[in-house]
Amino acid sequence: MDYVTLLAAVPLALVVALLCATLVCVVAILRAHRSEVVAVVRALPGLVAALLRRKP
Repeated sequence: MDYVTLLAAVPLALVVALLCATLVCVVAILRAHRSEVVAVVRALPGLVAALLRRKP
């Protein structure tokens, strides 16, 4: 496999990985109880703030 083919496959692999992660998250949300989903959604701003503080 040459480098051009490998470089072309990387974006495709990233898109497939993103779609799989999205599907897993949606299924987890659908299976969770409503109170759990609400708790996670309320915690998201704090999680984002923590991740932004750790940004190098």
